[in-house]
Amino acid sequence: MRKIAWSEPARADVRRLSRVTAMRIFEALQRFAETGEGDVKMLRGESRELRLRVGDYRVRFTEGPNEVLQIHSVRHRKEAYR
Repeated sequence: MRKIAWSEPARADVRRLSRVTAMRIFEALQRFAETGEGDVKMLRGESRELRLRVGDYRVRFTEGPNEVLQIHSVRHRKEAYR
């Protein structure tokens, strides 16, 4: 199972969400960390970032060494790629 590490900006993003939405995101991340299942795609460019789609929200992250998922941001789809 992969570990999940949150950046400060990502923590702030989650705090702004409703409790229900935040729980859906936590559950989707946990499922991906345990099984690799989820709507995940590699983003274009050189950043090597991936995105996990959870309803209208996008979780941007990278997979680091030692199977650590580094979460960079959690944004609504309209704001996620700016």
